[in-house]
Amino acid sequence: VALAGRRMCPLGWLGLAALCLGPLWALPAEERRREEKAKADPSPYENLDLDNYELTLDNYGEILDLSNYEELYDYGELVPKIEVGTLAPRPRDPETFPELGETTAGTPKLQPPSAAGPMPPVPIPGQGLPSCLLCLCLGTSVYCDDAGLEQIPALAPDTEYLYARFNRIGAIRAGDFRGLEKLKRIDLSGNSISRADADAFRPLPSLQELLLPENLLTALPELPRSIVRLDARLNRIASAGLQPEAFRDLSQLQFLHLSDNQLDFIPVPLPESLRSLHLQNNNIQTMHEDTFCDSQDQGQIRRALEDIRLDGNPINLSLFPNAFFCLPRLPTGRFS
Repeated sequence: VALAGRRMCPLGWLGLAALCLGPLWALPAEERRREEKAKADPSPYENLDLDNYELTLDNYGEILDLSNYEELYDYGELVPKIEVGTLAPRPRDPETFPELGETTAGTPKLQPPSAAGPMPPVPIPGQGLPSCLLCLCLGTSVYCDDAGLEQIPALAPDTEYLYARFNRIGAIRAGDFRGLEKLKRIDLSGNSISRADADAFRPLPSLQELLLPENLLTALPELPRSIVRLDARLNRIASAGLQPEAFRDLSQLQFLHLSDNQLDFIPVPLPESLRSLHLQNNNIQTMHEDTFCDSQDQGQIRRALEDIRLDGNPINLSLFPNAFFCLPRLPTGRFS
């Protein structure tokens, strides 16, 4: 019996141990895993020292990496949908707005500007005149180009510029420009003018430019002393159609263009103010030694007259060397 008791002793100890450890093995598996994780993984904030932490530009990249920022957060359906449309509020009832052009309390409304451009300037006074019924009147300018005119229309007293090109005007009468003391420029290019009365332009105290090319003129009328530019190219003007010393007293004349006419000689004397003289394609055959220069004054220099056109004439300029010794440039023409 004593031997049997001694042999059973280890078995007794094993049974006692099973009784003691039984409750532990009986714990649920999930709770056991939580306890083991709590022992092995302490709180990440227990050893975090924020008192001595300093964020600088040197370690900013190490602290926060934004290279994969788009992967950190997926906005998905949170992005709002934007509809394209007008943001202006809806207008009030259109019936409450007066139409453009209507008047309120007797005050006219301004018309909307045209899409073609800004509104033209205020027309000159006298809109009832024929010049403003047949032509375009803007400010102090009257535009009558290619309007089928057969005579100069009546113009308002304030007119300064007249453009009546490419019409069928046949003559210029003495009273066509009466009272137009402010008239500065007359352009009658491309008409059929064959006659101009002697006093047609002389009474105009402000006239500076007279343009008469491509007409049928055989003579030139008297010109006012204020004239600066005369263009009568492509006409039928002969030397007999110029008054003696016609340009002598025109102290303001700078441009005298009489090319493509029927002149036999250079119209002398020429004013000292002259800068450009165009006489090409005429019938000039000879020249006097005092035509441009004073033969008695060898020291004379005529600096203003720099442009002389004599090409297309049957004259040999080399035969008259004393005629242009005072000029800064030789005339254009034949020298052989």
